[in-house]
Amino acid sequence: MKWLKMSVILTLLAGVLAACGGSKSEGDEAGGSNKLVVYTPNSETMINALIPMFEKQTGITVELVSAGSGELIKRIQSEKESPYADVMFGGAFELFNANADLFEKYVSPNDQYLLEGHRNTTGFMTSYVSDGSVLLVNTNLAGDIPINSYEDLLNPKLKGKIAIADPANSSSAFHQLTNMLKAKGGDYTSDAGWNYVGELVKNLDGKIAAGSSKAHKSVADGEYIVALTYEDPAASYVRDGAPVKVVYPSEGTVFLDAVAGIVKGSKHEENAKKFIDFLISKEAQNALGTETTNRPLRTDAQLGSYMTPIDQIKVIQEDVNYVSDHKKEIIEKYTDVFTSFSK
Repeated sequence: MKWLKMSVILTLLAGVLAACGGSKSEGDEAGGSNKLVVYTPNSETMINALIPMFEKQTGITVELVSAGSGELIKRIQSEKESPYADVMFGGAFELFNANADLFEKYVSPNDQYLLEGHRNTTGFMTSYVSDGSVLLVNTNLAGDIPINSYEDLLNPKLKGKIAIADPANSSSAFHQLTNMLKAKGGDYTSDAGWNYVGELVKNLDGKIAAGSSKAHKSVADGEYIVALTYEDPAASYVRDGAPVKVVYPSEGTVFLDAVAGIVKGSKHEENAKKFIDFLISKEAQNALGTETTNRPLRTDAQLGSYMTPIDQIKVIQEDVNYVSDHKKEIIEKYTDVFTSFSK
């Protein structure tokens, strides 16, 4: 916490000095060989697990700018002629893919050690963790009700006891929607998938969580039996001893990557490459797997006991390009289905 607060203070101070016309140091004049500016939407837990380690290993001083991923991309766009950021650390594949012109091509030598399906095939974005759509079950409330699949959520005993946010306003709920469409129908347009969604809507009994965090928290707090949520917060409840378990639907789970990339025109490009290499180094990936509830992507990364090994999960692949291109249509279809089936 102290480290993060100091980083934020330093960032603000740097901004004040710049606004006052403060002169640059000789290091900055020469390209700032010991500096790296990182834009990130990531959590304090992840930042504290990685950034001090990187600084210690490399002697490079990191300046953090923290905000939402959409806001940071807009900032990088506005600074395109004279970039301030060196690295965008965090954000979804589709966000980077839609803004490919903002990033330099770079494939880390460590990329070869990532799990198949998570390697850098675009040339400009590197995956470092992945998050899956899961079910979080309150074991005290579930009793003998079987909850191992999406199909199990149609059990009448669960009516009004299922928490999910609105896919139109929550990215995790939207990814749950596309996960279940793919798992139950094979693609995103089949009648089988959408018929399942309609039946699930009936069992929601008109109840929609106010947001993604409310969905999983309501299960941990004992208000609902099961939530459709994502692995990161779900695993944190298991780690902290809450009366819950994480269920990976037997029909299959989609894992979506968080990615990082080097900003085009970066003033500290060599340091940026070192940071990308570091994110998928064994040391950093082990830290992610044991100190956070994020899923690392190296084949040899360690996992905390509260995380399920990937080889014990049925994984299905999302067509990220299709989903990105048709997101509006999918949400509109869901809204129509919700309106029809929740009457």
